[in-house]
Amino acid sequence: MATLSFYGAAGTVTGSCSMVQAANARFLVDCGMFQGNKTIRALNDQPFPFGPAADFLILTHAHIDHSGLLPKLVKHGFSGPIYCTPPTADLLSFMLLDSAKIQRSNTERYNRRRQRKGEEPLEPIYSEEDARATLELLRTKDYGSWFEPKPGIHVRFWNAGHILGSASAELKIEDDNGGNTMRMLFSGDIGPEEKVFHPEPEAERGFDYVICESTYGDRERDDYTLEVRREMLRKELVRGLSAGGNVVIPAFAVERSQELLHDIGVLLANGELPETTVFLDSPLAKAVTEVFIKHAGTLDDVELDEAALFRDPRFRLVQDVEESKAINRITGGAIIISASGMADAGRIQHHIKNNIWRPNATILFAGYQAPGTLGYFITSGEPVVRIHGKEFMVKAEIRQLGNYSAHADQSELLDWVEERGPVVGRLFLNHGDDDAREEMARLLATRGFDPEHIVLPQMDESFELVAGDAKSKGRLPQRVPQAELLTDWNNDYAAFLVTLTRRLQDAKNDEERREIIAGLSKAL
Repeated sequence: MATLSFYGAAGTVTGSCSMVQAANARFLVDCGMFQGNKTIRALNDQPFPFGPAADFLILTHAHIDHSGLLPKLVKHGFSGPIYCTPPTADLLSFMLLDSAKIQRSNTERYNRRRQRKGEEPLEPIYSEEDARATLELLRTKDYGSWFEPKPGIHVRFWNAGHILGSASAELKIEDDNGGNTMRMLFSGDIGPEEKVFHPEPEAERGFDYVICESTYGDRERDDYTLEVRREMLRKELVRGLSAGGNVVIPAFAVERSQELLHDIGVLLANGELPETTVFLDSPLAKAVTEVFIKHAGTLDDVELDEAALFRDPRFRLVQDVEESKAINRITGGAIIISASGMADAGRIQHHIKNNIWRPNATILFAGYQAPGTLGYFITSGEPVVRIHGKEFMVKAEIRQLGNYSAHADQSELLDWVEERGPVVGRLFLNHGDDDAREEMARLLATRGFDPEHIVLPQMDESFELVAGDAKSKGRLPQRVPQAELLTDWNNDYAAFLVTLTRRLQDAKNDEERREIIAGLSKAL
């Protein structure tokens, strides 16, 4: 008998964290940070809903929504080995320290506000010391090689095709008597079939239990090849640069920035873009790019010579703060790539502030925008957005490229699950909004999967796995209301302020403005 618990990424796409208790062991699969609206992010500050005394941890990949709370886990007592692939360990050596610096910086900013209110200061979720202690626990394993983290439990990694070093984790777990063996597969995040750098995702067939992500379970992208995708990027960049302004691209520091640099490098080498300077303004993205260079010999579908990859003379990989500020003095003719990909933090917000009100500028999004993020509101067509407490009119051209996602889309997810069959026990759909999970479950039923065998776990819900069955053991008290998983009161408040500002601006005269304010005051 075994118990499987979901402590994140159930009904949402962040905070991935699952726990398995079996064969006299207790271990975690991923321990990610919650991202998105303010209510969701507040979960990062709360105590873990489980004790940190796990035997070991399996990490599927380096993205912060899968790895970002590892230092917090270590801070509170976890000291077991963390198993991951070698590229994942290389990426974490930069990413966890960068995350710790962000925690410190954010807490210092919050404490200045608290001090003005006479409130006690807060501590960061974790420190750089905690991040370094976490790195000491990493144990690397190559794809395809079995290892035994504890007697009776065998694990091997399969390429997941998502980002550099990403893995699906296959487990064989003997029962307490050393007799029957249960086979499980955690998908991690699955990459698309058409993706530069990595081959298609793979894994074994035939499992008792499969835990599969469902991020794009309700979305289908247009069919494309890498060449078609690069051509779409070329058209967007040429159109944007020809307008005379800058092209600002919010991009995740890991993988997305490197994919864009690769494709822009190919276009520049072929003379297919106007003369331009390309800024990669993210210290983390710069460090991650160096990791990609280190592993360049393992990458697939690379159109540039290894010696030229990411090294075009027109590229400026920015790290210094002053150099980053200097970019804001450029009013046109530059491509500016900066993190974060959803524009909800980091240097990208400064570049958007400097360009979003310019009619000749372009803001080009190249990835999923979670509800509640700045990127979500910009791509939703809001005429005014709030950045750092100030309103900015959206005058720039807002464009989107849908084919740079690192996630498999609906049909690719369905195919991946079908290829893992037969699944004789239960298929759990996690790491997805409820709409995506429900649609994916419906379509899997049309492909022959028994709907009764497809489970949509809720946050903090546990299941007893026995004899090919899965019975819910219930869930812990809700840490966050279901309705707050997508948008929260803070999003409503920001939208209200923007609407109120526009309504006051559009009023005919001061008398009408006072009537609006009086009506609101009366309602309050």
